[in-house]
Amino acid sequence: MKKLLICFAILFGFTSSSLSQLDHTAYAQQKPTPSYAKWSKIAIAKTKEKYPNAQVVDYLYVGRTNGPRTSTEKFKLWLKENQKEFGVYVDIEFTKETEQVVNVTYTETAR
Repeated sequence: MKKLLICFAILFGFTSSSLSQLDHTAYAQQKPTPSYAKWSKIAIAKTKEKYPNAQVVDYLYVGRTNGPRTSTEKFKLWLKENQKEFGVYVDIEFTKETEQVVNVTYTETAR
């Protein structure tokens, strides 16, 4: 009887950990990290520096433009400061070769 209980315990422990790993692996395969993830973190951090009293409510990845030496990642962030909500377009220009940030521009919008 003890052997049977030990077998069940080992089998149950193995099965639940295996299922957990399978679930995690399947989830990781379904949700790959987007190529712009690094730049979205920079966009949010730079926006918080420029608007220190505002909260970032939401953000949207707009897209990328490519030039001969630099590329620009574009985002729209929605901010809330006191009772005011507004949008800010954030463009991050960086060198293609080194991915060093060259320029960050902000354009406020009411919508």
